[in-house]
Amino acid sequence: MTVLYVIACGSPVARDVGRLITLGQKKNFNVCLVPTESARPFLDIPALAELTGNPVRSTFKHPGEPDLLPLPDAIIVAPATVNTINKWAAGAADTLALALLIEAHGLGIPIVAVPYTNSAMARHPAFQESLVRLKSWGVRVLYGDEVVKLHPPRAAHRADFPWHLALRALGEGWEA
Repeated sequence: MTVLYVIACGSPVARDVGRLITLGQKKNFNVCLVPTESARPFLDIPALAELTGNPVRSTFKHPGEPDLLPLPDAIIVAPATVNTINKWAAGAADTLALALLIEAHGLGIPIVAVPYTNSAMARHPAFQESLVRLKSWGVRVLYGDEVVKLHPPRAAHRADFPWHLALRALGEGWEA
């Protein structure tokens, strides 16, 4: 079975990550959820662990401990926050999620990112440069009004997040 890592970042949209997990499972993915620490307060960790059948991990394992998750065949980062996008593009690996993304790039694992932010944060030059950088590295970045419209600050909208597009962006045979 193909292994899909879902990296969810700290956003109200993360509450609905179960939708992506379910879509992935319908496509016969073994889905493993790796939320950032900032995402955890938005999530029902026990329910998502039960849904995936895998432990939900946010932190590095201790030396000598076995890996609890199988190696990924593909990764989706959704919702991807400005913080994660910028740190990832800068090469930071100070969290499990970022370290997995850095390693996946080196292994040639397909990665899809669906940034989610507000209109003010989206205008920051570092964020725009980070999106360009990630795309130049082969990351499939789904961003723009045709994906999900930017919202004003403090006015997040969860209902129209394009979970299905994230899975479709992985390519032929993995479409939702």
